[in-house]
Amino acid sequence: MLNSVLCFIFQILIEDPITTCLSPSVYDMICKLGFEARENCDISSIVTQNGEVCWTTITDCVVYTESAQGLDYGGSVRLLGPVCQAVHLHLSSLTKGQFETRYSSGFQWTGVPELFPEMFDALGSLQSLAISLSLMKLTSCLERALGDVYLLIRKECPFLLRDLIASEELSQVFGQSVMDVLKVFVGSPRGLNLRNVLWHGFAAPQEIPPKYCSVMILLTAGLGQLLKGYLQQTKFTLAHRPFITLTSLEDLIVFPDVTYEVLSVLEEVMKKSTFILKIMLPYWEVALLNFKSHRFADCAILLLVQLETGLRKVFATVNKCPKRLLTAESTALYTTFDEILAKHLNDGKINQLPLFLGEPAMQEKAAVRALVSIAEAYGARCHPVSQLKKQVLSCERSIGVWPLLPLPEGSEREAQRSEGNSEINACHSLITEIVAELCHHVPETHRVPHASEHLPPEEWPQLLRELCSIPVRTLFCPRAVLEVLAVLRKIGAHCRRVCGQVAACAELRRRQWEDRSLRSRQRRNYLRLVHSIKLLSPMLYLILLLIALELVNIHVVLGKNTSEYQQYLRFLKSVLQYTENLAAYTSQDKNKWDEAVNLTQVALLKIWTFSEKKQMLIHLAKKSTSKVV
Repeated sequence: MLNSVLCFIFQILIEDPITTCLSPSVYDMICKLGFEARENCDISSIVTQNGEVCWTTITDCVVYTESAQGLDYGGSVRLLGPVCQAVHLHLSSLTKGQFETRYSSGFQWTGVPELFPEMFDALGSLQSLAISLSLMKLTSCLERALGDVYLLIRKECPFLLRDLIASEELSQVFGQSVMDVLKVFVGSPRGLNLRNVLWHGFAAPQEIPPKYCSVMILLTAGLGQLLKGYLQQTKFTLAHRPFITLTSLEDLIVFPDVTYEVLSVLEEVMKKSTFILKIMLPYWEVALLNFKSHRFADCAILLLVQLETGLRKVFATVNKCPKRLLTAESTALYTTFDEILAKHLNDGKINQLPLFLGEPAMQEKAAVRALVSIAEAYGARCHPVSQLKKQVLSCERSIGVWPLLPLPEGSEREAQRSEGNSEINACHSLITEIVAELCHHVPETHRVPHASEHLPPEEWPQLLRELCSIPVRTLFCPRAVLEVLAVLRKIGAHCRRVCGQVAACAELRRRQWEDRSLRSRQRRNYLRLVHSIKLLSPMLYLILLLIALELVNIHVVLGKNTSEYQQYLRFLKSVLQYTENLAAYTSQDKNKWDEAVNLTQVALLKIWTFSEKKQMLIHLAKKSTSKVV
């Protein structure tokens, strides 16, 4: 991350003495309203000696509009101010041991309880930047934990935090009044909106009152206490979604070591660069300290946020819209990466930012030039596009092992003798026709020999590798593109699972066949497996080819109208359903090989029918090209 942003630090812009990125109303909400009420609040009415949160005292401070149809956010923040102050003084009076004794059990539900003692230390340090970073971590882990709770009731989590907090499902677990408290702090642009103003880089360190970090720590513990009661009542078990782990060495050694010489140059540049707002400079300085201390996650958090802040400044300057540098009012959207990197502005004009960035103007330091050259050649490693390419190539390699699986003597001959071939032959013919049609849409610059004719199966792996080598734009991916990518990745994941299951099952049954430990029924089932592999292999290649071609043309999906887009998604989800069922049928506890063949025939007919309608992205891309020509 440090190297990825080097190119942007050196941009030459007109200096603008900016004192805040918060609009007046947002600044008042965060920095003033919560300090207007001066009365003291008894901490014993908020939390007991044992650390139990008294929610009634907190929820009583939430004010509703006269019609009771919505929250009075300003009035709620005013009343909650003394509560927050009392909580802050309370936590400040505790030793670390007392804090952990009283509250550690309330943090277990987050899945990352080890973060909270660090946050407690940050509160004690009185360093505004450490407190802001703690609040960023807290809101992030809170969002993920709330999503895990939501999945106790529903299968798919809302995309936005505000929709998650406003959901009926979380109200069932925590109660509506408790969720209204969260709306005031993090769930609405009309409230304090602490999560968004920090994570989108609008708040300078000194603009976030420490007492809001303190109260969010207490609220998180209180939510854990409420959840514990709900789980005991319902007998549910909370499961945490696994974190993404980078396991590929290739992904981890992209950049060389960053020397102290480079860091010292960077420190000089940071103080002079107009890309960096002066009020945000402390974030950059602490990011560097974290990097030197090998706290790379903290470093990445700060740099990612400040990259958005700096790019927003460039965006507002080159597009001549200085007000977009500030947080928007509650009735408008904030200017975030979605708009900063988009091709067009809201009024339809061309966004000048991508054109302006172009070739960066660098200072001539050899140490920096080496890093910048690597940064310029860097390709996304963790983007959904890159992950999908890895899935396709991994699956292709796995299928390539199948012909090498040794079969016991006589098994293949017996399989051919005991099974009819008409259904499989029909499937093979359909696969050949579909692959031939798909090959017509391979970009000419990446076609392998005979790609426009009937491509021999032995050349399919090379074609897949060629397609995965084609760059796909990742700088800005609208929601529709990400949605399609998500479905394609699920399809790829199930294909990979099928590959592994078939290979494992074939090897196990082969050993059992040779050891004569298979019963008669299992022996027949093994013969069906041997028979089915010859169909499943080209079928999976076909699906991978379809994924790879659609990925190359992924941004063309934006040319579909709403109806066409929904039809296209339904088609992809039908392919997804096929791969899900195939993964179930080929598992060792199922071994439904005949059913897998039937399933494949139905899926092929659906793919052929949709292909005939010319509604895939490859068809839309060809139409667009024809119009240009």
